Amino acid sequence: MKQATATIVKPLPDHLFRVHGESAEMRWEAMSGVGYHTPNDRFFVRNHTSTPLIDATTWRLRVHGAGVRCPREFGYDELRGMRSRTFDVAIECAGNGRRFYGTQQHDAAPGTQWGLGAIGVARWRGVLLKDLLKEVGVRPGAVDVLPTGLDAPFERYGHVSRPLPIDKAMDDVLVAYEMNGVPLPADHGFPARLVVPGWVGVASIKWLGDIEVSTSELQTPWNTVFYADVTTNPAKSAFELAWNARLPVGGPHILHGRSWSGRGRIVRVEVSFDGGASWREAQHHGRHLVSTWLPWHIAWTPRRTGAHVLMARATDASGATQPLVTPHHPFGYHFDAVVRHPLDVVTG
Repeated sequence: MKQATATIVKPLPDHLFRVHGESAEMRWEAMSGVGYHTPNDRFFVRNHTSTPLIDATTWRLRVHGAGVRCPREFGYDELRGMRSRTFDVAIECAGNGRRFYGTQQHDAAPGTQWGLGAIGVARWRGVLLKDLLKEVGVRPGAVDVLPTGLDAPFERYGHVSRPLPIDKAMDDVLVAYEMNGVPLPADHGFPARLVVPGWVGVASIKWLGDIEVSTSELQTPWNTVFYADVTTNPAKSAFELAWNARLPVGGPHILHGRSWSGRGRIVRVEVSFDGGASWREAQHHGRHLVSTWLPWHIAWTPRRTGAHVLMARATDASGATQPLVTPHHPFGYHFDAVVRHPLDVVTG
C-alpha cells in the first residue's frame, strides 16, 4: 500500500516536544483533583515504535480503495476547515491491568506490565470519519475501512493498521486534530489520529496517513497476530491513590476513584474495605450518563494502623459486574477483575 510521506522537521511548536519511546503510564494519584479530563502531559503513551515528528504543511491523508468512488488526499488546513465535532472519549490499551494477571492471579502474561494507568479521557475535536468518507463517495459494497499510521514499521509487521467494519466507521469514529483544546501533541498522533469510542486503543490509529476502503474483509497483523478478537474493553475501576499510599488512622477520609467500560456507561460502583466480605455503594454526581468514565467517592474511617487493601468494582450498562478473578488471556488483554489496592494506615 502506498503511504503518504512524513517529513521530519525542526523546530516544531513547544506543545509537540514531549516525545516518548514505546510506553508511559498515567499515575492515578496524579488525577486527584484535576477534573474530568486527563491533562495531555499525564495521558498515557503507547507506541509500537517511537513518536514521529511530522510537518503538517506537507502531511497528506490519502483516502482510497475499491470501496470509494473518488479517491483523494486531504491536507491539514483542509481537514481543519471541514465541519468539526467535539467528543469526550476514553482511550484505553487492551493490555491495561496486565500486570495483575501475575501479581494477583499468579499467571503472568507477556507484554508491557501496565497497572491501571493505560487509560485516559480527553476532549477530542476533529471531523467525523463518515463525513470524510462521504467526500470520497462510499460505494454500497464497502465492507472494511483500514486506517494506517505514519510511525516507523514495527519489526516485520509493517506500519500499524487495524481494520474497522464499515458500520463502525460510519457511526461515531472521529478523525481528531485537537486534544483538550490544543493541536494533538506528537505523542498522541499529530497532525491527525483516529478516535474510536468504546474500542481498544489500537483501533485509534495515531499519525494517520492512509485510509483504505475495501469491498472485502481485511486482515492485518493488528487483528490477527495481535489483538485478535479484541474490540470493546470491559469494566474497570481505580482509586485516585498512589500504590502503597499512606493514610493517617482515624478520619474520615474521602476516597476518590473512577470506573469505566467500553460497553457503556457505569451504573453502579461498590467499594470493600474488608477483602470483599462486604461492599458499600460509592457516591457519584455530574457526568454519570456519559460512556467514558464515572468519577466517584466514598468516606472511610480506618480504626487500626497497618496494612489494608481497598477494592472497587463497577457494573456497566450491559449488566456486567467486575469479577474477583478473570480468565487468563495469553497476551494479557482485558484484565477486568477487581484490583486489590494496598495501602498503609499510620499514626499521625
